Amino acid sequence: MNLTSLDITLQRINMIENQFQSLMSYGMKPDADFQKILDSSISQKSGSNETSRSEINELIEKYADKNGLDSDFVKAVIKQESGFNPNATSKCGAMGLMQLMPSTAQGLGVTDAYDAEQNIMGGTKYLKGLMDRFDNNKSLALAAYNAGPNAVKKYGGIPPYMETQNYVKNVLSSYDKMKVAGVNAGVNSGVNSGVNAGVNSGANGGKN
Repeated sequence: MNLTSLDITLQRINMIENQFQSLMSYGMKPDADFQKILDSSISQKSGSNETSRSEINELIEKYADKNGLDSDFVKAVIKQESGFNPNATSKCGAMGLMQLMPSTAQGLGVTDAYDAEQNIMGGTKYLKGLMDRFDNNKSLALAAYNAGPNAVKKYGGIPPYMETQNYVKNVLSSYDKMKVAGVNAGVNSGVNSGVNAGVNSGANGGKN
């Protein structure tokens, strides 16, 4: 039986509702932000489960700012983790944009790791916790995100795992490129503004 995107969406929303009801039965209530997301998810049963890149970028900006993180840093992590695919699933079971493991997602209060907003909300919260734990050292925080904080603590730095070492290098490389691209965009914007201002000034001067 082939499932349509609507079928998949309805299944996931039913899962959210079931998990929500389970939490409520134990007297646990989600915080205000997660309540809004759950309500939004339930109200959009007939909508599409697809999230556009522009929507993902907006969510990154929102939760990076909320957690005091550089949005480009979060984007670099997501690029490496999932290639900006909200439906990505790894061989070991990590889910969604920031590839949250089931236990991590549960601990962060994420009920649907394939929901872009819940995933980014939980993932940025977790990344912020790692940055705080490792004194804002991006390399160590990334190593902990990939291999776990205990591995970083055990080896007193980036663990000697090839996967983790490549992970850190690749994310930081992407991050640096994003920062350079942002600077160049700003410079080009300034140059164009200056040129346009000069042209307009010259044109107006000629008319006068």
